[in-house]
Amino acid sequence: MIAFQQKILNMIKSFRRQWSLFSNSERTTICGADCMLMILQLSMAEVNKQHHGDFTVSLSEVVETWKYLLRDKLGLSHDMEEPENYADQKKSYDTFLASSNMLDLIDIWQKCYELALVSENITPVQLLEFISGVMNIPENNNSSLSAPSTPVNRQDQENVKVTHLAKKFVYSYLSLLVNFKNDLAFAHILNVPDRGLGREAFTNLKHASQKRKMSIFLMATSFIRTVELGGKGYATSLFDPLRSHVKGLKNFVNFIDKLEEIVGEVLDPRIAGGRILSTVKMHLIKGRSNRDPFCRAVEEVVQDWDLKIKNITDSRHDVLTASTTGVSPARPKLHSINHGTVYCGRDTVKVLLALLDEEAANPPTQNKAELLYDDENLSLFGMTSVLTLFRSPVQSRGSSPKPLRQRIQKSMDEKKNKMKQPSIKSQFACTYKDALSEIKGQHFLKSSIHRAQKRLLKDESLTEGMISCLDIPALGTISENVHRNRSETEMGKLSCQPRNKNSKNEQMDLNNDKIICDKQSELSLPKNAKRSKISNNPQKKLDSKVGGTGKSSRTAIKNKLIAGQAKLTHFFQL
Repeated sequence: MIAFQQKILNMIKSFRRQWSLFSNSERTTICGADCMLMILQLSMAEVNKQHHGDFTVSLSEVVETWKYLLRDKLGLSHDMEEPENYADQKKSYDTFLASSNMLDLIDIWQKCYELALVSENITPVQLLEFISGVMNIPENNNSSLSAPSTPVNRQDQENVKVTHLAKKFVYSYLSLLVNFKNDLAFAHILNVPDRGLGREAFTNLKHASQKRKMSIFLMATSFIRTVELGGKGYATSLFDPLRSHVKGLKNFVNFIDKLEEIVGEVLDPRIAGGRILSTVKMHLIKGRSNRDPFCRAVEEVVQDWDLKIKNITDSRHDVLTASTTGVSPARPKLHSINHGTVYCGRDTVKVLLALLDEEAANPPTQNKAELLYDDENLSLFGMTSVLTLFRSPVQSRGSSPKPLRQRIQKSMDEKKNKMKQPSIKSQFACTYKDALSEIKGQHFLKSSIHRAQKRLLKDESLTEGMISCLDIPALGTISENVHRNRSETEMGKLSCQPRNKNSKNEQMDLNNDKIICDKQSELSLPKNAKRSKISNNPQKKLDSKVGGTGKSSRTAIKNKLIAGQAKLTHFFQL
């Protein structure tokens, strides 16, 4: 197993020497077995969201598609059926790698063999067994079966999990430092340690980055630079959802800037690497006790990687010394003029990339469920799983209804809100009382008058006095009055017209009570006005047909208007 892992590492070193044949960027990072599986999970969830509306995928589907993808990329024959929407899933997988400036182990293996850059013989079957974890199963399987489940073993398992998380966090910080487009590394460390940047902040950053077509970290950096510059031309929008996360994003971006300063200012890669690891360690364990298992795990990881950086720098120094043997010391280097500016920090970046390559060549994690869905352990350190982060917190648009309990609670809350709505209380409350009923009464009165007028056309025995009871002016003949009433009802205008043109106000008797009716309170007269009673029988029949006029007069008694209140009422209604 160790020998084959060394072959994988030699293949990666060949890639680093000829990186221009593989990628357009020298800082391209390599996606190991675990990283490949996590990207496949995100790709499948994205395709499921496009087809079914839910950003989720089951573990069994991920495992089956994982097996099919590895055999398909390696060109091996298989008897498996092609998973549903496999073409879209593979396309989304390749797109994620390209946008994150990453290459997986299979892509590097294929390119190295096409260009004949690898001397070791690595067969596709061996690479398949290594990436899928089959090559490492017998060793771990025997030990796991023979070991009893004692409290000591459970404690050891917890320590292994904490060490794995600590290594993941340190690895993600270094990976993002050398590759700003690595969205997966950014998701791992955005809220570690706790900065108040949860799912909502990550979702807002993701949507903004998709809109601007850039990586998530570069989007966060661009936003913070805009806020720090300020000014009228650089001010952000008041409706920008990222404004509520300025403090946490500024903390994160400033810390990455601090690591970049170490890379650019310290020329010796050995010293620069040690300072970067020490800064990351102090940042992760800030506010924690020395007895905390996470603090001890971080210290162990940093010590181990600091030793690896020393070995890498020593080996690179030996190779550089051997390659420059026989060269005159008076002959300057080709880049000596720009060594302090353009090439400053380049050696440190190469050392960090070599350290990350060693981690990418490690065998995969056997427990796929903990790798992809373990939210309990991650929540202790202020973060959630990658699938949960990339899933938008907006509710799904699926057709499934909400639970019955939520629907009942929602309806009860709506009823309570309606009951709690306060009514208008003022000195003019009588003006607005029963406004809706008055409008309905007006419509009812109009319709009843219209029906009564139709009856008048059929019944020729009605006298002119009966028409006057409907508040129709007795001017001209009956036919002229009927014609005038038709035009008034069609236009929907009911007004109390004065009998004398020179008089401004007219007093009318309503149930032995007096109401002053001026020009602006004329709209209330047709509903409440009532003429002197006539003892004719046809008049009683007509009153019974019209209906509602007696009731409206009763409401008028309750809502009596005082002098001058009609004009004030009209003003407040407007």
